[in-house]
Amino acid sequence: MLEKLIGIEERYNEINHLLEETGEDYQRATELAKERAEIEPIVLKTREYRQAIKQREEAEILLQEEDDELRALAETDLENLIPIIQGLEKELKSLLLPKDPRDERNVIVEIRAGTGGDESALFAAELFRMYTRYAERKNWSVEVMSQNDTGIGGYKEIIFMVKGKGAYSRLKWESGVHRVQRVPATESSGRIHTSTVTVAVLAEIDELDIQIPESDIKIDVFKSAGAGGQNVQKNSTAIRITHFPTGLVVACQDERSQLQNKLRALSILRARLYDIEEQKRIANLEADRRSQVGTGERSEKIRTYNFPQSRITDHRINVSSFNISGVLDGELDVFIDELSMRDEAERLAASNE
Repeated sequence: MLEKLIGIEERYNEINHLLEETGEDYQRATELAKERAEIEPIVLKTREYRQAIKQREEAEILLQEEDDELRALAETDLENLIPIIQGLEKELKSLLLPKDPRDERNVIVEIRAGTGGDESALFAAELFRMYTRYAERKNWSVEVMSQNDTGIGGYKEIIFMVKGKGAYSRLKWESGVHRVQRVPATESSGRIHTSTVTVAVLAEIDELDIQIPESDIKIDVFKSAGAGGQNVQKNSTAIRITHFPTGLVVACQDERSQLQNKLRALSILRARLYDIEEQKRIANLEADRRSQVGTGERSEKIRTYNFPQSRITDHRINVSSFNISGVLDGELDVFIDELSMRDEAERLAASNE
C-alpha cells in the first residue's frame, strides 16, 4: 500500500508541475486538473497518515527517556495515536480500491410494469416519483426520454435520464425487481395483491465508449401516438431502432423531431449494449464477490414494499424501514448507504485475501 501511495503522490506533484507549463493548452489543462482532482483526496489523506506515523515514532523515542513525566506523556500520545493511525489506514485502503469508471456518470433509468396489470403500472408511476424526489434531494435533474402510460395515472414503461455528479454511483443499486403488497384502489373486497415492477439503471455511455455500426441497426420512422387533439403528430417523427446482433429494440417518440428522437434512442441503445457487456464481465470475473449484496440482475427481487405493515425490506442486506411514505418521497439513502458500505467492505476483504 505504501508503494502505491508514494507513486500517487509523485504523480500528484508531477501534475502540479505540468499545470504550470500548459500555457494556453486549455484541453490539456482540463485533463490534468481532472486527474489531480481524482487523486487529491488520496494525497491529502496520505500526508495526514504520514504525519501520524511521525508522531508515533517521536512518542516511541520518548518512551526511552528516564524522565517519568515524559514517558507518561509518550504513553498517552501512543494510546491516542493507535486508533487514529488504524482509522487512516482503513480510509486509505478504501480510497485505493478500484472505482467503477461509470460512477460519476448520468444514468438512464428504465421502469417497466411487471405482474399485476393496472396495479403494477400504478406502482411504476410511484417509483418514478420516488426517483424524481430522490434526484431533487441530490440537486440532480430528471429528463423523461420515453413513456408509455396507461391513461389512469400508471406507466407500462417509462425511461428517463438523471443528470448529476455521482448519479450512477447511488442509483445503480436500484436495478432489479421491486415487489409491492397492498390493497389496490380498484379492489372492492379489500384483498391484498402482490405486483412487481422491474427497474434497470444504466450509465449514460458516450459514442467513443461504444460504437454501433450502421450495418448492425435498422431505423424505422412512424407517427407518434398521442392523446388526441393537439398532441397528435401529423408528421412521422417517432423512431424505432432494431439492433440485429442482440435483437434489442428501442423506440422514442416524445420529442418533436426525428433527429431528437433518434439521438435519444441511440443513447438508450448504447447504454443497454454497454450494460450487457458489463454484466458479462461481472459474471466472468466477480461471480462470487457480490453474493451478499446481490448482483443487480433484472430478475432478482431486491425490495418489497408492504403497505399494510408500512414496511419496506431490502432483501440483499436484510434491512427494513417502517417509513414507507418517506422512502416513496425520496428518502432512499437508508438503503443506498448500507448497500454501498456492504459492497465496499466486501471489496476490502477481497483485496486483503
